[in-house]
Amino acid sequence: MNPPLTGKVALVAGATRGAGRQIAVQLGAAGATVYATGRTTRDRRSEMDRPETIEETAELVTAAGGTGVAVAVDHLDPEQVRKLVERIDAEQGRLDVLVNDIWGADPLITWEKPVWEQPLDAGFRTLRLAVDTHIITSHFALPLLIRRPGGLVVEIGDGTKAYNDATYRLSVFYDLAKVSVNRLGFTQAHELAPHGCTALALTPGWLRSEAMLEHFGVTEATWRDGAKTDPHFVMSETPAFVGRAVAALAADPDRHRWNGQSLDSGGLAQEYGFTDLDGTRPHWARYHDEVVAPGKPADDSGYR
Repeated sequence: MNPPLTGKVALVAGATRGAGRQIAVQLGAAGATVYATGRTTRDRRSEMDRPETIEETAELVTAAGGTGVAVAVDHLDPEQVRKLVERIDAEQGRLDVLVNDIWGADPLITWEKPVWEQPLDAGFRTLRLAVDTHIITSHFALPLLIRRPGGLVVEIGDGTKAYNDATYRLSVFYDLAKVSVNRLGFTQAHELAPHGCTALALTPGWLRSEAMLEHFGVTEATWRDGAKTDPHFVMSETPAFVGRAVAALAADPDRHRWNGQSLDSGGLAQEYGFTDLDGTRPHWARYHDEVVAPGKPADDSGYR
């Protein structure tokens, strides 16, 4: 049998590393053609100044069984995004999945400082990278996506709506950025519904991105050693987990039941039955509510 997304075309905006990279890869593993965009190429790095490139992501997509296409795009530049969508239209004539995963503001965040002590230039740059990029991309991509009923838009953020509504995210700019991404999933759901398309917001749990592994001084092979620094790291998940969540949503003919909702990778794993790379189903949201928030000792028993 053909993979479930054979013949489908996806745009993963912000696919250089982390969640975006593995969302692209897992869509490819399901058979999709995936356009992977970002600012860091083998010739030039973005302000993130990290080694991962969009070319590597596209190669991983193809190796997984899909067709990966790397396109260097600054999603703050409307002209670059317009040309990207025109290229997808010319080459494929369709767009079935749009994943807005653009971020790139980690170096700009000032944590645990009140708004009057926050640097305004960095703060507003954060909002532009987190919110303006998503809106610009949807503005140009959605006319192509709505040509066919069944299109899917996934807004990737950090924290579900319920969590972000109740939790101070340690920076006014980061807080506003992540709340806004959830809201974009909700508002686009209303605008897409008349066209038979679906939009939603999705968050991973504690993500073992390339940068997070470096922060803890571990590799993917030794990641459990990170629990020596923070015991709750035992509940972290690979970026492939949220990637498989997006692939499961894209392959679900009944995905419109999620329209406008704020979802998490662990909850969708219970619904669809996919696992992380180690065969487990980490449910960070439930673990946080039942273990972290009440101050209990770290113990992942029953949460994987």
